Amino acid sequence: MTQLAESEMSALRERVQGSVISPESAEYEAARAVWNAAHDRRPALIVQCESAADVAAAIGSAVAGGLEIAVRGGAHSMSGASTGDDTLVIDLRKMNSVHVDPENRRARVGGGALLGDVDRAAQEHGLATPFGLVSHTGVGGLTLGGGMGWLTRLHGLSIDNLLSAEVVLANGQIVRASAEENPELFWGLRGGGGNFGVVTEFEFRLHPVGPMVHFALLFWSLDQGVAAMRAIREVMVDLPHSVNAVPALGITMPPAPFVPPEHQGKQGYALLVAGFGDAAEHEGVLERMRAALPPTFEFVTPMPYTGLQSLVDAGNAAGFWDYEKGASFAELSDEAIAVLAEHLPRRTSPLSVMLLYRLDQAYSEVPEDATAFGGGRSPRFGAFMLGICPDPALLSGERDWLRAMYQALTPFMIDEGAYVNSLAQTGEESRVRAAYGDKYDRLVEIKNTYDPQNIFHRNANIPARNQ
Repeated sequence: MTQLAESEMSALRERVQGSVISPESAEYEAARAVWNAAHDRRPALIVQCESAADVAAAIGSAVAGGLEIAVRGGAHSMSGASTGDDTLVIDLRKMNSVHVDPENRRARVGGGALLGDVDRAAQEHGLATPFGLVSHTGVGGLTLGGGMGWLTRLHGLSIDNLLSAEVVLANGQIVRASAEENPELFWGLRGGGGNFGVVTEFEFRLHPVGPMVHFALLFWSLDQGVAAMRAIREVMVDLPHSVNAVPALGITMPPAPFVPPEHQGKQGYALLVAGFGDAAEHEGVLERMRAALPPTFEFVTPMPYTGLQSLVDAGNAAGFWDYEKGASFAELSDEAIAVLAEHLPRRTSPLSVMLLYRLDQAYSEVPEDATAFGGGRSPRFGAFMLGICPDPALLSGERDWLRAMYQALTPFMIDEGAYVNSLAQTGEESRVRAAYGDKYDRLVEIKNTYDPQNIFHRNANIPARNQ
């Protein structure tokens, strides 16, 4: 295993306030664990930073010692980018502070905070910002790639609500990026991933949300797949502004109190519907679904916004073996639905599922060139195909299943751009170039300016021009 020289290790321990953990440390095994158990890696060193100065020191030591850098926030990277054999892991988990300014509707968030940390702090004032659906996801990785979830139709992506960021650059310099300060870096951070530095603080715009929302789950059995997906499609393309809906296709109903005993453990098709405004608008969507195809069962209840944000946490817990494919569809055609109805029942893990986001309204109101986001802003369905395995023996088969379904769906996908947070692997330049399309060359120029040696490359990587 690659290691820093003893003199450099001693100097690093003196320079940082946080902990420096080596393979000999008692806490090493716990510190190296990441969310996706498929990535069982042994870093050379883990630096648990407590400040931007600690991050700068860790970067300097890694460069001096020739160690590859991995940056860990929530450690939810599907590709395992937040760890690696013989790497120096910059662990931001101790930098998880959240400071809410309710009067100005702003939040300053440490680079190691989790989505739930921000949700809980903001909800003390009835506020929120758009984040993902799993509350133990890290703010940093989610945001830098785009960030989408329940509030995206109402308020856009996470990056659309990012006002500024504190960034530690490859040379150790600590800068702030915003529309007024280092604006080109700020443009690149909003969608360009971790290519340009380590973000140690985010400043977000907040919106009035909650504390209670309207929630419903409607479920159809496996043999109703084609009819259920067609009904869901017709309702989702015309949702009221205050309502969002997320289909969970191929889902297995859990042994939960809200699921009738006869449907627990059954695979099928669910629609999760959340309303953030008038109860009548939410009920109107449910009535349309019932009229189109009566559900096998339904569950309707008011729910705290923080409960909505953590609703699928258990099914996405740390320690499972995971694989993902992502795609976008301009429409959910009958042909695409037929492919899904054929392939979804073939999965073998009870936790695997395909989620669909309806991306329109505020998502599409942001100009294409306003941010580096590569996913495209035209109205669409965003698909997240998730192989989630509680047993490692299931992973190979689940990976094959997802790849086969993805391949069969390819003719119906939008073939320009991609959401980089859904790239299952990193480091494939052709895929990253295709993901960003016309924005790629501008991102390369930003890389040339802020990280010409490609120090930060464990990500959807954009090499500098001279690499």
